[in-house]
Parts: sequence; structure tokens; C-alpha cells
Amino acid sequence: MTPTALALVLFAALLHAGWNAMVKAMDDRAGVLAAVSAAHAVLGLILVLSFPLPAIASWPSIAASTLLHYGYYILLFCAYRLGDLSQVYPISRGLAPAVVALSAVALSAVALIGESLAPLGWIGVACVSVGVTILALQKGAVQASRAAVLFAICLGMLIAAYSVADGIGVRRSGNAFSYMGWLFLLEFPVPLTIALIRRQTGGGFSPRVLGIGTIGGIAAVSAYGIVLYVKTIAPLGAVSAVRESSVIFAALIGILWFGERPIAARLLAAAVVSVGVMTIASS
Repeated sequence: MTPTALALVLFAALLHAGWNAMVKAMDDRAGVLAAVSAAHAVLGLILVLSFPLPAIASWPSIAASTLLHYGYYILLFCAYRLGDLSQVYPISRGLAPAVVALSAVALSAVALIGESLAPLGWIGVACVSVGVTILALQKGAVQASRAAVLFAICLGMLIAAYSVADGIGVRRSGNAFSYMGWLFLLEFPVPLTIALIRRQTGGGFSPRVLGIGTIGGIAAVSAYGIVLYVKTIAPLGAVSAVRESSVIFAALIGILWFGERPIAARLLAAAVVSVGVMTIASS
């Protein structure tokens, strides 16, 4: 992975951790998620109108990723309703790089796009996975709600699955912006469904929730767009692993913003992940 690709993915990781911190800070998480997905859809419409259709070969990936993202939003809401964000986030995000790099899904991606990861890169992936595991366990995930942990694990599997689907699709699309446009636009059922449910129950969205959700949506769109682009110039396993350094950014935000403890285990996890990121970058 080149220094430019590494820097882009790290910036995307910071953006991703930031919008998740916004979700954590709000009581109306469904409202924030509605605004986030609505921002995706609006940007998607702009891109769709600005760029040509993606290549036919990429549409199966668009369809698969869209369906997986619907499941992602459902699981995300359920996991945060039952468990602490600081537990759900590291478990779900930390599981993804190991699944992408080591599972049969990743092997399928290698066969389809002809890429592999150098031995040093595999060591880096292992370091990242160990680091986020330390972070997940020290927060007390073992004592957490079993349902919350199960949702977090399922989230990790979904994240890995759509990461691979998008990595294949964006390379086959002929234009990364065309691919992103349709992927984002097809999220419109998410805010529409939440809005309809709110209307039926007599609820609404506060301006503060919509404002914060919109900012979070812009950060989320930027983060995912950057990652999709980098997948066109770097190995999927490496991108997925470095992207999950967002867990460390989230830990630091938790320490400085939310006053979360313990600090020592979080710093240990940060050190292990940093070693993994540097190893992947040099592979």
C-alpha cells in the first residue's frame, strides 16, 4: 500500500469514527441514522446525474452491497439499542478485516480480481485484528448482552461482505463515482422507512437531530467514498485492515470526549494496531 493510499484510508477511518461518535452522543439514534442515509441518497442523486452509468459487470455488486447495507442499518440500530457503542463498534469493525483477509469470501475475491497479500501484509492484518480484539474485550464485551454481542458479530460479517462486494464492483464499474452514486442513491428506502414509521406513530425529527445527522452523513459519505476509491489502487485485505484503525480513533475520542476508561488497555490496543498499520503499509 502506497503512502498516499495509507493516508487516505486513515483519514477515512477518522471520519468514520467521528460520525459514529455523533450517533453515540444522541439519544435519537434512529433519527440520526435516517439523516445519515438521507445524506447518502442526496449525494448519490448528484453523482448519478453527473456521471454515466457504471459498467454492467458492476451491477451485481451494486445490488448485493445495497441489500447488505439495508441489513447493516437494521443490525446497527438493534446493536446500539441493546449494547454500548464502545462495545459494539470495536467488535463489529474489528471482525471485518480478519474476515475479509482470511475467509472464503476473501479467497473468492482473490480469484475474481487476481490479487493477494504479501506475507508481511498478513502479519499486519493479524496485528490489527489482535489490537481491536484487545479493545473489544477490555471494555467488558464478555459480560455484555449476548444479543448485543451477536448483533455486533453479524455486523462484522456484513461489513466484510459488502467490503468485498464493493471492492470487486468499483473495479468493474469503469468509474468509481458512477458506482458510488448508485450505491448511495439506493439507500433512499432507509430514511423513507424511518420517516413513515415516525409519521404513523405521531413522532418527528428535531432540528438538532437532523443537523447532526446531516453532518454525520457528510462524514460517512466522504469516508466511504475515499475507501471505495482506494480499493481501486490497493489490495482489499490491506484497505479493510487499515480502515478498521477507526476503532483506535473511536477509543481516543471516547477517552477525551466521553471520559471512557480504562485508558491503559486502549493505549495498548492503539499500539498494536499502529504496528499492524505500519506493517501493512510496508508490505
